[in-house]
Amino acid sequence: MNAERNFFLVGLMGAGKTTVGRALARRLHLAFVDSDHEIETRTGVRIATIFELEGEAGFRAREEDMIAQLVTRQGIVLATGGGAVLSPKTRLRLRQHGTVVYLRACAEDLWQRTRHDRNRPLLQTEDPKARLQQLYEQRDPLYREVAHIIIDTAHQSVQKLVAQLEAEIEQQRHE
Repeated sequence: MNAERNFFLVGLMGAGKTTVGRALARRLHLAFVDSDHEIETRTGVRIATIFELEGEAGFRAREEDMIAQLVTRQGIVLATGGGAVLSPKTRLRLRQHGTVVYLRACAEDLWQRTRHDRNRPLLQTEDPKARLQQLYEQRDPLYREVAHIIIDTAHQSVQKLVAQLEAEIEQQRHE
């Protein structure tokens, strides 16, 4: 596998971007980077705090800047934040600098994976399950637009997902 290639994972919260990303990076001998973690490291505060102090718009501006920096690296697997695709500039940068993988999961599966996680600012609402469905309907077309590869994560182990992803990557290399 060419270490100069980048792989950018997109999808809603709970889709498995960080978990699958770490496993894929290990398999491909690439560096793993999580854009949310990078933002927290650079700001010294949690994402939830940024949302609280600057609102979603402030966070999205930071996210766009961070991803603009990260996509210029070589040989990385990048787990993006679920809303990164809301920025047209970010979608373009992701497409231009690597292979974009959409880890797709239905809203019900995402709800099952995230319902006990209190570190999801967008789910701190009266009806988080409905909010997740709304986010899915809003973002699914954007994820599809930006993706080179779409992998359905429903009821699959991380190992199976990574193997399926490796096969898709290999197939694309030969097209």
